[in-house]
Amino acid sequence: MRFAYYDRLTPADRRVYRQSDAITSLRLPGAAALGEPVGALAAALEGEDRAAVQAAAQRLFSALTRAFGVPPCRVEVLSARPHGRWGELQGLYTTRRGARPATVELWMRTARQRRVVAFRTFLRTLLHELGHHLDYEHLRLADSFHTEGFYKRESSVFHQLLPEPGRPRGEPSTRSPRAGGPLLPAPGTRPPDEPPGLAAPHTEARERRR
Repeated sequence: MRFAYYDRLTPADRRVYRQSDAITSLRLPGAAALGEPVGALAAALEGEDRAAVQAAAQRLFSALTRAFGVPPCRVEVLSARPHGRWGELQGLYTTRRGARPATVELWMRTARQRRVVAFRTFLRTLLHELGHHLDYEHLRLADSFHTEGFYKRESSVFHQLLPEPGRPRGEPSTRSPRAGGPLLPAPGTRPPDEPPGLAAPHTEARERRR
């Protein structure tokens, strides 16, 4: 399934979109050894300490970039999510061609009630931004679009880090992302475990091409 914005893309961008859409999973090397940093992130969120969450998120993100053999990112964890008519922004990936390192911003509290987000939600957001980084540095795509393949790749890494009961960490999940779901209100914003019915390009990552 192609999302509706595909029809508005240039021919060159459509080729990149199709390349992204065709790749539906990623094998996470060394996933079995990542249980400790994943657990540390969960504990930091439970403690509701922003500095501790940032340190844990940076540690996990760095372990993931090493596992995939890609350049590192600088991770910054902020407090309450920005919000507007488009929804709440959960994460932001920013890169410019020739600039190092890329940066990832993550928000740990909901916009209105200022509650710490659930661990699985936060982890999905972290992996979502990792996905944009991998599009450029691992898959060598010319751009990073929200495609169905993109969300499936995100889910494949998520389920290798947090496997289904009875499955070892690092083994690909047998689950498929559910089709449909709510409209994606803005880049970087998406309810966890729900691929969108309609998506938009990851516009902040597109600075890479300029």
